[in-house]
Amino acid sequence: MRLRHLSVFVLLAVTVVSLTAWGEGYRTSIGEGDDAITVLVVRGSAYEMGRSIGALLKDEVEASTSQFLAAARAEDAEMYTPEKLDAAWKATAPNTDPRFLDELRGIIDGSGASETIVRRAHMAPVVAPWACSCIAVWGDASKDGNLYQIRNLDFMTGAGLQDRPVIVVHLPDKGIAHADATFAGFVGVNTGINAEGIVLSEKGAAEPDGYPYDLNGAHFFSVFRTLLYDADSLAKAVKILRDTQWIKSYYFVVGSGKDKDAIKAKVEAPDITIWTDNDPTDDLYPIVMKDGVLITMDDPLALEFLEKHRGKHDQNTLIELSRALGTDNGNLLNVVYDGGRLEMWVAYAEKDTNAKTRPYVHFNLHDYLKYDPAAPGVTAVVD
Repeated sequence: MRLRHLSVFVLLAVTVVSLTAWGEGYRTSIGEGDDAITVLVVRGSAYEMGRSIGALLKDEVEASTSQFLAAARAEDAEMYTPEKLDAAWKATAPNTDPRFLDELRGIIDGSGASETIVRRAHMAPVVAPWACSCIAVWGDASKDGNLYQIRNLDFMTGAGLQDRPVIVVHLPDKGIAHADATFAGFVGVNTGINAEGIVLSEKGAAEPDGYPYDLNGAHFFSVFRTLLYDADSLAKAVKILRDTQWIKSYYFVVGSGKDKDAIKAKVEAPDITIWTDNDPTDDLYPIVMKDGVLITMDDPLALEFLEKHRGKHDQNTLIELSRALGTDNGNLLNVVYDGGRLEMWVAYAEKDTNAKTRPYVHFNLHDYLKYDPAAPGVTAVVD
């Protein structure tokens, strides 16, 4: 995860990267040493932002996506064949937000990476099952009434995605500014927060024996991008979820720092069920709570912890719980959010060391809502 710190001479040579077409963005970082995380701030249309991302990660996009694709094939050659990945793209693309597709095209154009490799890498999670943990608490359950939320991504670390961690801040010309913790070259959103305080977490629910899945719909990681662009309230987020043509099975926790509330949803394609806090119809009942929703890798443990510390929860208690819930056989990325203050604490795995054992690096979206390529720490700019 170590960033290469450029010498003054090299920095002067790369401070401005000229593009033949559009796009504005800059590259900086948070954290130190092995815990440093690249931060990209981009603005414009979806294509323009993608092109800036590609230019700023020129050497990393194809390396990251090709390494991930190779690792997926090594793990299960039958599931990740070129034919199946291409078929997944063909099935999902018509149901995918055009802004997602435009950004992906921009990344390919800006980086010069292979379109085939980048597309197929994006389809690997579409055809595969995975598992994670999601929790939100607010109101009387939290220390100050704010919404706090967990997203643990329990996924393979052998693919090396954690070697190129990136937080991307999108400042779109149309839509809501937002940030997501991701990996070089990936447009798909596995978790994120927008400037209206919408926070997104996911847990896979697709069983391996359900493969091959019906893929004639939208994958959650493109719908999450739509939510970040368009949802300015929990009610709007719920409407987007209900209006989506879904594939596979997932759980979501969607929180609103502005509304100080959250919902838990379960997709069993093509249907979606939505629960509120302490809901007797929740499929985990009686593992439910007031002013909180959860679906995790260990629900009894999570509920016991949440109730034990009721009224005291903030980022510190949720980081503690995030660590306790992370798996030992592939905990790739953990994020804890304060939805009201637009803050997040991010931990990536480091080589074979799981994210739950790493420092949680602080990020504040407010610091990047004003586009400032002259800010201290900026190492590259595109315009």
